Amino acid sequence: MTKLLFLAGSARKESCNKKLAKYGSILAKEMGADATFIDLKDYELPIFCEDFEAENGMPQNAQKLKQLFDAHDGFFISSPEYNSAYSPLLKNTIDWITRPSPEPAPHWVPFKGKVAAIAGASPGALGGMRVLVPLRMLLGNLGVHVVPNQAAIGNGFNAFNEDGALINDSQLALFGSVIKDLIDTTDKLKA
Repeated sequence: MTKLLFLAGSARKESCNKKLAKYGSILAKEMGADATFIDLKDYELPIFCEDFEAENGMPQNAQKLKQLFDAHDGFFISSPEYNSAYSPLLKNTIDWITRPSPEPAPHWVPFKGKVAAIAGASPGALGGMRVLVPLRMLLGNLGVHVVPNQAAIGNGFNAFNEDGALINDSQLALFGSVIKDLIDTTDKLKA
């Protein structure tokens, strides 16, 4: 069974990107995947600095995240758009995860060869569309196979019902196709 990790690049409690990632994990389970949602708020990390790393080693939460990514076949990121880029939280998390492991070689390379899908949600009409280009580029540079299909969910503050599901039929269809592509592509590359 395909194992997928779902997360958002936001720590805010009522983040529409967190809602989207949670909902994506539900859809993936309904489509037959083993899906796990994590909240980056539960994995607090210092700002990446090599001096900090030299003095303190890799933070325990970075090691936990590295193990989570290593244990999954693929992942989904829903990213907020901060001035047309991804959030500092998401970038800092990725920077820590890509550091060499403190364990002896071989080092984990938790992103290389993995499959990912990306999406964004925002209160504006573009739905975080501008963040998807730099996020796709970042993940590609790390050796991730990012599926071509992506979703930008506009009017994010009103996009979900009380159960956390998307309420707009066209957004739901688009988002469902992104999750299906993630599962299908991961299955094919695992085979």
